[in-house]
Amino acid sequence: MDTLLVAVYVLVLLGLAVYGSLGLVTLALYMRHRHDDISCRPIADDELPSVTVQLPIFNERFVVERLIHAAAALDYPGERLQIQLLDDSTDDTPVVAARLIEHYQAEGIDITLLHRETRAGYKAGALAAGLESATGEFIAIFDADFCPHPTFLRETMPHFSGRPRLGMIQTRWGHLNAGNSWLTGAQAIALDKHFAMEQTVRHRAAIFPKFNGSGGVWRRACLEDAGGWQDDTVCEDLCLSTRAILRGWEFRFLNDVVASAELPMTIAAYKNQQARWAKGSLQCLIKFFGDIMRSHEHPLVARLYAVLAMSGYFASALVMLLLLLQIPIILSGVTLPSGLIVLSIFGLGQPLLFIMAQQVLYPDWRRRLLNLPAMLIIAIGMAPSQCRAMAQVFVGKLFTSADQHPFIRTPKGAGQHAHYKLPFDWIVLAEIGMAFYAVSAIVLAFARGFYAPILLLVTCAIGLSYVAFLSLTD
Repeated sequence: MDTLLVAVYVLVLLGLAVYGSLGLVTLALYMRHRHDDISCRPIADDELPSVTVQLPIFNERFVVERLIHAAAALDYPGERLQIQLLDDSTDDTPVVAARLIEHYQAEGIDITLLHRETRAGYKAGALAAGLESATGEFIAIFDADFCPHPTFLRETMPHFSGRPRLGMIQTRWGHLNAGNSWLTGAQAIALDKHFAMEQTVRHRAAIFPKFNGSGGVWRRACLEDAGGWQDDTVCEDLCLSTRAILRGWEFRFLNDVVASAELPMTIAAYKNQQARWAKGSLQCLIKFFGDIMRSHEHPLVARLYAVLAMSGYFASALVMLLLLLQIPIILSGVTLPSGLIVLSIFGLGQPLLFIMAQQVLYPDWRRRLLNLPAMLIIAIGMAPSQCRAMAQVFVGKLFTSADQHPFIRTPKGAGQHAHYKLPFDWIVLAEIGMAFYAVSAIVLAFARGFYAPILLLVTCAIGLSYVAFLSLTD
C-alpha cells in the first residue's frame, strides 16, 4: 500500500511538472519572438474595408448603455460601419437599449437591435443569427463589459491589408476596475500574463493561436470557411479558433492595442466565468484532440502545446489530489524520494511569466505585483469549482443534463449585485471541507514532525478558506 501511495504521489507531481514546464517553454519562446516585426502600413479611408461590429449581450441593463456609447464612438467611415446589438435579454435591457439606439440612428449611425426571444445556442447562436444580416467583410466582437477605444478599428484593420490569409486579429484586454479589490487585482495579473506572454507566443510562434471571445476582429471569409459559430461547447471562441487554424488560416495578436473591459467583481461571478472556461477548454480538447495531433502541417511542439493548453485546468485537479494525499502520506510515515525536489524547478516558469508580463506592460510593475500572492491564493481556492466544471463534461448527468451544458453569464456592472444575484452554490461546502482538511493536515504534520508539506498545506488552507468566505459574503 505504501508503494502504491508513493507511486500516485510521484505521478501527481510529474503531472504538475508537465504543466509547469509549459511555462518554461512559453518563456523561452517569448524571449525568441518578443521582437518579431508585426508592423503594418497605414491605409487611407477609401481603402478601409466594411466592418460589422457585433455586441452580444444578455440581461446587461447596467452596462448596455456604456457599450452602445463606445461602439457608436468608433472612429471609422460611417458608410463602411455597421453595428449590431445582439440582445437575448429576458429583462428590461432591450427597452433601455432601444432608446439609445434610436438616438444614434437619428444621428445617422447604422446601428440596430436584434432581439431573440430564445437563447438557442447562447452566445454562439446570437453571433450566428447576427451574421445573417451582417454586411461587413470583417466582424468585430465586443462583449457587454468591453469599452473599446474609438481608434480600435483604425489600429486593427490595416493589418489585414495585403494579407489574404490573415483570418483574425486579437487585441489585449485592458482592465477598467483592476484596483477595485484584491479579487479584481488578482484577475488582472492572471489576464496580463495570458495576453502579454502566452498570446504573444502562441500567435508569433504559430502554435495554435486563439480568439478570446471579445476584443478581436474576424475576416468573415475565415469565419465561414471554418464552419461558423457552433454551440456544442461553451467556449465557442476556442472552438472556432481551432477549426480556423486547422484550415490553414493565420492569426495575429496586437499587444499594443488594448480593448478595456470590466473584471468580475464578485467571487461567485468569477467562479462561474472560470468554470465555463474550464469546461469549454476540456470540451474543445475532446472535440479536437485527434484533429490536432493528426495535423502534420503544424510542428509537433505546436500540437503538444495546443493540447496541453486546452487541458491546463487539469492542474487544479492535480493540486487538489496532491492536497488529499498529504494526510495518508503523513500517517503512513513513508519516505518520499529525495529527487522529487527537482520537479519544483519546472514550477518556476509560471511565476516568471506573471512577473515579466507586469514588467513589460506597466512602468509601476513592482507595485502591481503586490496582487500576485492574492492571485496564487485565489487560484488554489478556485480549484474545487473548476474540478466540478470538468467533471460535468464527463459525468453531466450527476449535475446537469448530459446533453446540454448551459452558458452561465458573468454579471457586469456595479448594480448587478442587487438585481442579478447568483443562487447559492453547494461547491462552497466542498471549499470549506477542503480547507478543514488542509488545516487538519497541518496539525498532523506538526505532530508527526513532517514539515515538508507545510507551505503547500498553509497555502491551500488560506486559499480555500478565503474563496469560501468571499462566496458566503456574496
